[in-house]
Parts: sequence; structure tokens; C-alpha cells
Amino acid sequence: MAERTTRIVMNGITGRMGYRQHLLRSILAIRDEGGLVLPSGDRLQVEPVIVGRSADKLSRIAKEHGIADWTTDLGEALADPTASIYFDAQVTSGRKDAILAAVAAGKHVFTEKPIAESVADGIELVRAAEAAGVRTGVVHDKLYLPGLLKLKRLIDSGFFGRILSVRGEFGYWVFEGDLIPAQRPSWNYRAEDGGGMVLDMFCHWNYVMENLFGKVEAVTAKAVTHIDERWDEQGERYTATADDAAYGIFELDGGIIAQINSSWAVRVDRKELVEFQVDGTHGSAVAGLFGCRIQPRVRTPKPVWNPDLPTTEDFRGQWDEVPDNQEFTNGFRAQWEQFLIDVDAGRPHPYDLAAGVRGLQLVDAGLTSSTEGRRVEIEHFQAGA
Repeated sequence: MAERTTRIVMNGITGRMGYRQHLLRSILAIRDEGGLVLPSGDRLQVEPVIVGRSADKLSRIAKEHGIADWTTDLGEALADPTASIYFDAQVTSGRKDAILAAVAAGKHVFTEKPIAESVADGIELVRAAEAAGVRTGVVHDKLYLPGLLKLKRLIDSGFFGRILSVRGEFGYWVFEGDLIPAQRPSWNYRAEDGGGMVLDMFCHWNYVMENLFGKVEAVTAKAVTHIDERWDEQGERYTATADDAAYGIFELDGGIIAQINSSWAVRVDRKELVEFQVDGTHGSAVAGLFGCRIQPRVRTPKPVWNPDLPTTEDFRGQWDEVPDNQEFTNGFRAQWEQFLIDVDAGRPHPYDLAAGVRGLQLVDAGLTSSTEGRRVEIEHFQAGA
């Protein structure tokens, strides 16, 4: 059994997601467990080179977690010939230029989404990566969540019969920041800094729908800013210029209709922060981050509408929980492992920059629909086309 090491330039890991999910729970977890065992039986060890704007934060993280190399100079990190992969988790507005620099340096690229601020910028990234011959991957973490893996298992088994519709509810109350500090960075609520619910979440919903139910053929959406005044990390009041909620109807290939509400101005009355209800001719399911409940055709009750009498049925008690039946790992780590294996094998990663462009196409269509008050059809981008 051979062992080799892959060095990864990780940019933006001082942020919440970059630090917790990508550095701690993915790359350092792989490193501390002795590396990743490849299908060949060889072992691949990983070694991060962390990059960011704050030397104090980087040095503290490096010391705490035994990371040898850190820098505030991205160019210096990309010039290192021993590092073969670049990862980007910085703010959206800084992503395009950094990825182009990484591609020019011959690095394989794995990045958070959205991959850029516009479809045109995303296509530019795809073309640059194609010309350089590097492998690319875009974070599709929700596909690796236990709840959606169980849902995929149901779909593949034919449980639903013909799928008719999908209804998604996502969100929670993000505090304004005056009485209680906000639990999300303030840039998320400034359009000029790359914030906004549509730009953030429609990229997610695109890959969820595309990989589970069918590609989005058309969208009708409404994006709104419910809360237009917030307070930042320094306690300073600012005007929220980005949409904090989006309500969408998506027409999918095969005639499936999906409706997804996304909001940072909603209080949660469901089991998980995101839930998808899938209804089919032979059964229905409700999947969240971890759980998945089902109601097959033979267990479907027969409610009768009667506004004169209170409802006595326990509707939620009429669903069955899908068992785990397997051990689930962290979703971010699971995709990291798949990307590392694909890069090592020299093959394309299934969730690449072209998939990221299709997410941006849905963002663009959703914003156009909201602004112009109309249904917008989508022409899907394909790499090499």
C-alpha cells in the first residue's frame, strides 16, 4: 500500500462555513484519521495551506490545529508547486478572480457556491478550467445529507410511482443585530457585497432538483427584502439591500412542479430547518437534513373536509420514519473525499463548474422573474458546448 500527500490551498477558512465544515470537519478530520483510503488500497494524506486576510486569525488557527503553512498572500500560496488543489470559501465577490488565478497556476479547483456573481463570469471560469485541463468541483453538500440520501434511496427504488410535485420550506429567523447579535455575517444582506437569498439558495435548489427530480425548465419567483434595517458585527446600523426571502415555483423536466419558500425572516414550525415534501402516485415523503418520513399509498388515510368539527386525526402520526440502515458521514467531508478520489484518478468530478453555472442560470432566471413579474424559461449550460 503506497501513501502520498496532497497539499490544498484553502482560502477563506476564517469564515464560519470555511472553518467549521471544510477545514475542521473535512480536511483536518481526514488528516487526523490518517488520510483517505483510495479504491486501489493506497492512502492519500491531505495537508492544508490556509489563506485569508487576517494574519492574527490564521496564525491562531494554524497553532491550534497543527497546520504548518499559512499566508495572507494568495499569489504566494498558488505559486507553491507542491500544492495541487485550490479551495475557495471566501465572499462571493472575491471568488472569480481567485479561481482564475488558481486555474492559471495549474491548480485543480474545489469551491463553495455560488461560483461567481453572474452567469457570464461562471462560464468564463468553466472555459478557463477547460483550457487549463484542470479538474473542478462545486460544493453540493445537501446531496450528501442523510435525509436527502434516504430520499434518493426512495426515488431509486420506485417508491413514489410517478412523482407529481415537490414542496420545500427552508429558513429561520436571522436576528436583526440590535437586541441580539445576528447569527449570519452582515454581508449576506448587502447586494453590493454579493448577498441575497436568491443568489445564495437558488444555487442549492438547482442541484437538489437537477440530481433528484429533474432539471428546471422554467421558474416563476418573487424575491423580497422583508427586513430592510439591520446591525452589523460592530453594532452599526446599515440598510439591507439584498433580498432576505424568495418564493419560487419551478417547472421540472417530466412535468414535476416544485414550490420552494426560502426565508431568513421566518420562525420555524417544522422538525428541521429545511424540509422537502415529495408527493407521488404511490406514496409521499418528507425529507429534512437528517430524517425522512414516508406515507405509502396503502397507508394513506381518507380525510374528509368538515369546517364545522375540529380535526381529530393525528396527521403527523400517520407517517413512518425511514431507518438509517447505514452510517452517514458529514456531507461536506463526503464530497471532499469524492473530489479527492476523482482528482487522484484523473477523472471529472460529477458536480463541476458547469453545474455551478446552471445554478447561476437559475439565480438569473429567478431574479428576472421577480423583477419583471413573469415566468422565465431556462436554457441549460453544458461544458464543452
